[in-house]
Amino acid sequence: MVQRTVETKFALLRQHDDGVPWARIAAESGVPLRTLSRWASKDRSDSTSHGLERPRRVDRGTRRIVPELIETIEALALRRPEPSSAFIHRRVSDIARDRGLAGPSYSSVRMVIAALDPGLRTLAQQGDAAYRDRFEVVFRRNAGHPNEQWQVDHTLLDVEVLDKAGTPVRPWLTIVLDDYSRGIAGYTVFIGAPTAEQTSLALHQAVNRKANPAWPICGLPEVLYSDHGSDFTSARLERVCLDTHIRLIHSRIGVPQGRGKIERFYGTVTTELLPHLPGHIPHGTNGHPITAPTLTLGQLDGIFEQFIVTDYNERPHSQTGEAPSQRWAASGFIPRSPAHLEDLDLLLLTAAATRKVQRDGIQFASTRYVSPVLAAYVGENVTVRFNPRDVAEIRVYFEDTFLCRAIAPELAADSVSLQELQAVRAQRRRDLKQQLRQRRSLADALPADTRYAPTDVDEPEPVPPPVTAPRSGLRLYATD
Repeated sequence: MVQRTVETKFALLRQHDDGVPWARIAAESGVPLRTLSRWASKDRSDSTSHGLERPRRVDRGTRRIVPELIETIEALALRRPEPSSAFIHRRVSDIARDRGLAGPSYSSVRMVIAALDPGLRTLAQQGDAAYRDRFEVVFRRNAGHPNEQWQVDHTLLDVEVLDKAGTPVRPWLTIVLDDYSRGIAGYTVFIGAPTAEQTSLALHQAVNRKANPAWPICGLPEVLYSDHGSDFTSARLERVCLDTHIRLIHSRIGVPQGRGKIERFYGTVTTELLPHLPGHIPHGTNGHPITAPTLTLGQLDGIFEQFIVTDYNERPHSQTGEAPSQRWAASGFIPRSPAHLEDLDLLLLTAAATRKVQRDGIQFASTRYVSPVLAAYVGENVTVRFNPRDVAEIRVYFEDTFLCRAIAPELAADSVSLQELQAVRAQRRRDLKQQLRQRRSLADALPADTRYAPTDVDEPEPVPPPVTAPRSGLRLYATD
């Protein structure tokens, strides 16, 4: 049955006042003639619009269930695990019969359950954490200027890459995000569990000026916001923040709402970048990629930098309405930098090794590094710190004092990562071993060498083996 509004009824009656016959109005609107006649009669008897309104029930909004049964229904509905409405109806009907009361209908029971406070039901059925996530008021703090607060966090990517042995593995991603501009200040992709070293590499990239001029975000933040991971609560990171005058703040344990901005970026990566890569693992595939992985970790690193610099940092953000790189640079402020960049290298570049200074420089990773400063330290043991992303240069320290940046002449013209260098050396070694196997197989196939084999020497006649008599079981004097 179609319910007509008061405005619709008035519109039909006005058509009759304008000279349209009732029969035509009934045919075009689908309203019977008797109904139109009844509306016209009510309209004439009541000059206000109340005559055409549908009369309301007198008991509308009131419950005819006795209060004690309502309390019983609510108490049963708040049990854990939550019972079905049918179970509650049967249970309350039995209780009402035992008490001599009229049992409620099934629809009445459902109405009582639906009228319960949603927060009360969530707290009763799902606990404090679910209630906090859905109903508690969240204080969302927004930074007032660039580099006021940075967020740092890790995530396991839904993609597989090939490690050094060619085995498919899932990499991790560490992101450093500027809260004010939503821009990415630094990142690192790696294989294995998150460590303080990977966090330090991401921070090292975030703080330093980038070689790419299209990536302006740099400097030291006032606040570094992270979760309670072991790498974020390490003594090393606390020392870094203390020496660089950065406040280290951790989110509340089990409360991820404060990290929503960086989680949103992870969602952008998952939906906009990873589906275009080989080895992508869509949701619901139980960790199995839909295409064969072919990317190496170094290739994935380059793809991430391209996505961040040319795509994410350059398009308007949905909340700020500005591109992150433009919003970060719009204020024209000068970012705070460490007093000495070498001190920052000492704090953040945790990849270190000990080498002896030779007369021709320092041998590291099968590469020779030189610097005029090293001439005064020949024969001394020094500490070498390096960025695994770029081994074209190394930082040299003597007793925790920075000496110089030594360069590899053959690598200085380009940026070469340690993994790329190791891959090239491994490939060269494999090529040489393949050549060695080919040469050895060719040598094995040659005929025997008979250049100096003897030709005139008579061969001795073979000596026949001695003949022994068969052994007999009879004892003889010769055998005693």
